[in-house]
Amino acid sequence: MNNKISIILPVYNEEESIGQVIDDVFAVMSGTDYDFEIIVVDDASADRSAEIARTKKIRLLQHIHNKGVGAARKTGILNCQGGIIVMLDSDNTYPAKSIPEALKFIPQYDQVIGIRDRERGTLRILRRPVKWLMFRLASFLAKQHIPDLNSGFRVLKKEIILKYLYLIPDGFSCVSTMTLIFLCNGYDIKYIPIEYYQRKGKSKFRIVNDTRDFLFTIIRIIMYFNPLRIFIPLSLILLGTGIIKVLFDVYIASIHNMQESDIVIIVSAINILTFGLLADLIVTIHKKE
Repeated sequence: MNNKISIILPVYNEEESIGQVIDDVFAVMSGTDYDFEIIVVDDASADRSAEIARTKKIRLLQHIHNKGVGAARKTGILNCQGGIIVMLDSDNTYPAKSIPEALKFIPQYDQVIGIRDRERGTLRILRRPVKWLMFRLASFLAKQHIPDLNSGFRVLKKEIILKYLYLIPDGFSCVSTMTLIFLCNGYDIKYIPIEYYQRKGKSKFRIVNDTRDFLFTIIRIIMYFNPLRIFIPLSLILLGTGIIKVLFDVYIASIHNMQESDIVIIVSAINILTFGLLADLIVTIHKKE
């Protein structure tokens, strides 16, 4: 594995913080023995972000049109020289000082994720319960406890993420997808505690749209790699509902016969389980190819 470190900083309208983030990363990495590069991917910023970045010792890549933070990260991955990738945000929320600590766990682990010590995003009253539910759902479906699913601080092996880059979405759910892909394919992840600072500038997070995309991402990735984790619970819920309805109709409602709706529910449960088994077979065959 190529041991060069590539630090990828996606940026979109972060003129208030991008200069400081680059300086912090450069200072921290210069104090180590690692061979490294800093790549700034400007996602068509309308402010001075690219102009500020250009004055620093970095490689600057630019999108002509705004594509999303996930697209910016993918551009950085495809164009970086290092075999080990470090990801940070450009809003000064993640500590550059934690990079050397995270790098200690590579190559023993395939990905290292920073667990943020607090929630500092906008609309915290709404974000906290939503994120809690999403984390619990993702942990259940992935069959592993996930302490921080969508942290923007992570270190990972390039050779692995390249295999699944086509699955990474262009939006905010890109990092959540990276977590789930590694977990669902048996790769080793190390979680380390990190500080999480108040961001500079305006947040790009959209509570409704990005939460919806977050949910769809969890379901899509689990469906892609382990469909039975979704199909079996759905089938059992429907089957249980059908059985309860049959008992109600026969013994409580005194109808004494199964109703058409009872049959529809039970048959639907069997069909869902069948679809799940077929999907799991396809996934198994695909993994062997």
